[in-house]
Amino acid sequence: MSMDSIPIWGFFFGTILVVMASAEAGVRLGLWSLQRADHEKESSASGVSGAILGLTAFMLAFTFGIVAQRFDARKELVRDDASAIRGAYLRADFLPEPERTEARRLTARYLDVRLSFVQGASMDPAHLRDARAETQRIQRRLWELARANAARDMNSDIGALYVEALNTLYDVDAQRMAIGLQARVPFGVWALLLALMVLGMVSIGYFTGIAGSRRSKAMPILAIAFAAVVLVIAKLDRPSEATVTQQPLIDLQTFIRGSAR
Repeated sequence: MSMDSIPIWGFFFGTILVVMASAEAGVRLGLWSLQRADHEKESSASGVSGAILGLTAFMLAFTFGIVAQRFDARKELVRDDASAIRGAYLRADFLPEPERTEARRLTARYLDVRLSFVQGASMDPAHLRDARAETQRIQRRLWELARANAARDMNSDIGALYVEALNTLYDVDAQRMAIGLQARVPFGVWALLLALMVLGMVSIGYFTGIAGSRRSKAMPILAIAFAAVVLVIAKLDRPSEATVTQQPLIDLQTFIRGSAR
């Protein structure tokens, strides 16, 4: 199940609602228990509440670690992508004409397609499909040019360098797709995180109820704090919300356009 169908603001307000409702349910359960039995000790309830909140904090840190690491990987892949495209563009000079001119033109177009998608700040599925189709078309044509050149001289070390550059280009593209667009926090992790938050808030409310205390006015602050952390996790998990700088590719585009003059 994908969480992308939930709007990003839904994570924030949904978490606040879940925390407040769970705490209220815990208070009511505690008051109900207090009215029917007086042998429940506050210390035992406090220990259970602390243990569950500890597990919740661990899951929040674990989930945040996943998305933060992936965000850093996406930034590194932009630099790798720029390096791979630059290598393929420069090594196209090893090809004879007319393949050389076509390969350079296609590589420049390949860069433009990648930047047009990211800079458009749109993760529209149709836009993505068109960009992927154009990218794959260019990749196939570049490979055809390399194969035609290799067929002329199978022992050419210069031709091998160009093939190596194309392989690097394709590998980085596959990694950017897998890490940048396809990888997400699993639904099971979200479900476990939600369950622990509910249990933790119920236990806090229950402790308040059996202690006979009034509902804490600080509970909304706790709810907002939880919601803020969940919101950050959700934003980092979505490339459309947490975009990384494409400056290495922009600089390369400037270089290619300048060298083509």
